Amino acid sequence: MPLTSVERHLAHRSNWLRAAVLGANDGILSTASLVLGVASAGAGSAAIVTAGVAGLAAGATSMAAGEYVSVSSQRDTENADLALEKRELAASPAHEHDELLTIYRNRGLSQGLAEQVAQELSTGDLLRTHARDELGFDLDRLARPVQAAWASATSFAIGAAVPLIAIALASGSSRIPVAIVVTLLALGVLGVSGARLGGAPMMRASVRVVVGGIFAMGVTMGIGLIVGSAV
Repeated sequence: MPLTSVERHLAHRSNWLRAAVLGANDGILSTASLVLGVASAGAGSAAIVTAGVAGLAAGATSMAAGEYVSVSSQRDTENADLALEKRELAASPAHEHDELLTIYRNRGLSQGLAEQVAQELSTGDLLRTHARDELGFDLDRLARPVQAAWASATSFAIGAAVPLIAIALASGSSRIPVAIVVTLLALGVLGVSGARLGGAPMMRASVRVVVGGIFAMGVTMGIGLIVGSAV
């Protein structure tokens, strides 16, 4: 009977989802901590907004650069492994065939079935087969440095804009409380969204990012108060 539905697995989202969630979380938290620290030190609106915009620009570019370098290193490793495997397939096809047999036998196949599977797969794209079964990665899902860098920078900028806009629009004594509430709400929404996209428990993810946000903002505000009173 033919299959009528396809299971939707989530692992293929891991690269861009990790970069996007990390970027947004860093954007919200680092910018909120920065502007709250500056506000706690007694700075005026212009100084707070200037610090926030500078933090947004610096954070987005540094996140993009860091993500690009990191994922490029991963891609270089994947390319090197593929090049080595391609040379080995050309130089020692029998040995590579035996490696496939060993892999399939270790997965529980009988000797005869392992031979049949290896022989059948050998008629197709051998490099793709060895990349998947021996090296452990799919040629269609190799690391993408530009995609990861763009996702990281964009999500950081969007996340950073949330507390920055909140504290810029608020005034007087309401500035800090408004920024804190908006930031915690944004972190909670981010935790739920990331968990939903990744298929993880939403409550646990939301609580985790909110608690981390409270800690980071508390430390930064404390430092701002100390510096503001000392200067």
